[in-house]
Amino acid sequence: MPRLLVNIDVPDLPQGLAFYSAAFGLKPGKRIGPHAIELLGLGVPIYLLERQVGSSIGPAGGGRRRYDRHWTPIHLDVAVEDLKAAIDRVTAAGAVQEGGTTIAAFGELAMLADPFGHGFCLIRFNELGYDALGSTATLPLL
Repeated sequence: MPRLLVNIDVPDLPQGLAFYSAAFGLKPGKRIGPHAIELLGLGVPIYLLERQVGSSIGPAGGGRRRYDRHWTPIHLDVAVEDLKAAIDRVTAAGAVQEGGTTIAAFGELAMLADPFGHGFCLIRFNELGYDALGSTATLPLL
């Protein structure tokens, strides 16, 4: 059975470990050589991979790594019970909130960026959660 692993490139492994530990309460799992560490506590393992600014992204992505604020179609959404407390915790750890808290049919949402330019969202679901967006009963099976 496939398993989901999340890899996050950071230019400085100790700084990345400090941020993700303080922001989300993650704990180190195993060290994977001198430039990678597993973090546990969000339901799937997160691997911080130390990759220097300007290093090659690889043949598929082309270009070079940069850690200013950037956009990617894949990002982390972290569901929390207390949105204000979570925002306070992650911003104290070094994240930057981008705009105010948004009210959506499924709950409250805050968009942020970690100190390495990676965007992520904090979500406090209401009692309906994503079901507030509509039923999936009429969707065809894949």
